[in-house]
Amino acid sequence: MPNPPRRVAILTFDRAQLLDVAGPLQVFATANERYVAAGGETPYAPVVIAREASILTTAGLALAATPFAGVELPLDTLICAGGRGVDAACEAPDIVAFVQEAAADARRVASVCSGAFLLAAAGLLDGRRAVTHWDHCADFARRYPQVRLDPEPIFIRDGRIWTSAGVTAGIDLALALVEEDLGRATALAVARQLVVFLKRPGGQSQFSAALALQEGGRFDALHAWIAGALRQDLSLPVLADRAGMSPRSFSRHYREMTGETPARAVERMRVEAAKRMLEERASVAQAARACGFGSDETMRRSFTRLLNINPQAYRERF
Repeated sequence: MPNPPRRVAILTFDRAQLLDVAGPLQVFATANERYVAAGGETPYAPVVIAREASILTTAGLALAATPFAGVELPLDTLICAGGRGVDAACEAPDIVAFVQEAAADARRVASVCSGAFLLAAAGLLDGRRAVTHWDHCADFARRYPQVRLDPEPIFIRDGRIWTSAGVTAGIDLALALVEEDLGRATALAVARQLVVFLKRPGGQSQFSAALALQEGGRFDALHAWIAGALRQDLSLPVLADRAGMSPRSFSRHYREMTGETPARAVERMRVEAAKRMLEERASVAQAARACGFGSDETMRRSFTRLLNINPQAYRERF
């Protein structure tokens, strides 16, 4: 790392999402602590910047900030937070102009959650792949058709531009930036210190089977049991018995609550668990056995049906 430390600025505004700012900020602060503890020099100089010297987040907490009019450029990294106030920020000429000016000479530019709208308003995402919070994807696609929106990933890197999904995904993004700069060992040390995953379970997708199925709250306990019993027999009679219902009644109520058949829900949870194992370098055979597929071929069919990619190709890619 160069000396002096790399300047990382997190741009915020009134009615920003608190964790969009605090999450990445804490990652860089903890990276400083861990890197220095390991014998290195302080790698980052993180700062929160805004148009005013104080902003009020949607959580009701005010944040002190450095007014960006006095921020010395160039920055190493510019990160734009998101939140309910992002629309007003996109319509503020001085904020958009600062993003454009700061991004021009920054080594990399990033956004957290709906902060992608601010990057798009500044023209920085034209022709690029990007992601934002799942709940804002339809609006984003309508407003910025020139951006190649991909609603699935936790974060996306397209050249020197990084975008991330909703809220806590800013932590995933910041950990990836630290890993790029300081290596996996330091990023893992930061993740352990913050008690978060360096690579979260469920893979690099903001849509996890477990989260989606939680909308059927009546079966939350069943889903928790399934997640720990993927190697077992999870046929309809077994699940119905676990739920204390007849197979016919269970199947009907389950589909009404979750929108899926029990068999498809189990398949999705098994595929998600297998994805995680493959990302952590398990073999296809190991993942198939551990996740209850019974055979490599059965897992291959499930991957192809749900992900349109076979397990070996998924392992090589991720």
